[in-house]
Amino acid sequence: MTNNEFKLQDVPEPNLFRTVFPYVELPRVTFDDTCVPMNPAPAIWITDTTFRDGQQARPPYTVEQIVDIYRLLGKLDGGSGLIRASEFFLYSRKDRQAVEQCLETGLPFPHVTGWIRAVKSDFKLVKDMKLPETGILTSCSDYHIFLKLKKSRKQAMSLYLDVVKAALDEGIRVRCHVEDVTHSDMPGFTIPFAIELMKLRQQYGVDVKVRLCDTMGYGVPWPNATLPRSVPKIVHAMIHDAGVPSELLEWHGHNDFHKVLINPATAWLYGCAGCNASILGIGERTGNTPLEAMVIEAAQLRGHDAKVNYPVISEIADYFRDVIGYDIPHNYPLMGRDFNTTSAGIHADGLTKSEEIYSAFDTHKILNRPCGVRITDKSGAAGIKHWIDNNYGLDVAKDDSRLLKIRDIVDAQYEAGRTTTISDEEMHAWYAESFAKK
Repeated sequence: MTNNEFKLQDVPEPNLFRTVFPYVELPRVTFDDTCVPMNPAPAIWITDTTFRDGQQARPPYTVEQIVDIYRLLGKLDGGSGLIRASEFFLYSRKDRQAVEQCLETGLPFPHVTGWIRAVKSDFKLVKDMKLPETGILTSCSDYHIFLKLKKSRKQAMSLYLDVVKAALDEGIRVRCHVEDVTHSDMPGFTIPFAIELMKLRQQYGVDVKVRLCDTMGYGVPWPNATLPRSVPKIVHAMIHDAGVPSELLEWHGHNDFHKVLINPATAWLYGCAGCNASILGIGERTGNTPLEAMVIEAAQLRGHDAKVNYPVISEIADYFRDVIGYDIPHNYPLMGRDFNTTSAGIHADGLTKSEEIYSAFDTHKILNRPCGVRITDKSGAAGIKHWIDNNYGLDVAKDDSRLLKIRDIVDAQYEAGRTTTISDEEMHAWYAESFAKK
């Protein structure tokens, strides 16, 4: 099909895809015989939504915290352009203060961009802040068009296009947030809408971006799954049917079905250049794609980028934990206190012989986080040896009587009914007692 074959289908009743989304049962994944080819985007990047979607799921950050986090994002990016942009609300005085101060940093990346409603009067906010680009909410599923907006498809499209034109008339680049895309009638509305956006791009000579919002996390990564849930087919349709260039596409995901990491990576692999993410995945309901995870994913897909300061991921974790007071789960990947820490003695023994046996990568070099051991009833002499060696720069034998003395203390604790991890403070005290010079 060519894009000339996709016309707006202004249906009298909403298409709610009840065979796929019955609501009273779990949603279903259906498949067909069409499998679209993988076609990775020539370049990939991340756009940040920590200060937009990320603030819809937690108490608001202070202006100082926003600026600090923005600086950390810039430090992590290192001038690489991997973290291409960061989006901000513009409605409150505090929002605007944060934008002003972030702009004053002069960081090359991430670019500061806005977010507004599809309301013409909101463009004054963008112009007043002198931002060259803003996001606009353009809901595309019949759930939103019929049930939320109480409009027909034709009315919704007309509204969206009028607002986009108004922005372009003011010299503002537009990023259309195609909300609820994995719930939408792709050939009947979403593709025709994207075609019209590309016509405006041609008419004005200004790029119009399309953000594909998996608002309910319905997206699946399988190329032979059917629309509207197949991420490969959505991206393929946007590029090949709607004519949206790869560099103007972004994926925005939610984690309702635990696919918030695989879906944006899949979008990258099928031609979508941008991935929208927030630090620690903080966002509406189950959260967004974790930004730090996609930084690491980009390195796995395209290779280590010498400009990216990967250890800053640990700095960001420390800031959220120590300054903001955010409770990062101890086992949270990349940022949790214990993400590269083992408790099992057999794993600790393997780490002692070679970290590569039980460590996925050199966390000390890449994230400034050396592998560690938490002492529990499962640690044994091997775990205690690893803890001592790591903390005191030794290479003590597993059968060293001093080490075995500590092991016996640990074992006695758990035989007495202890159910908590042995603290580092306890271990340091027992080490001092057992290894004290006579």
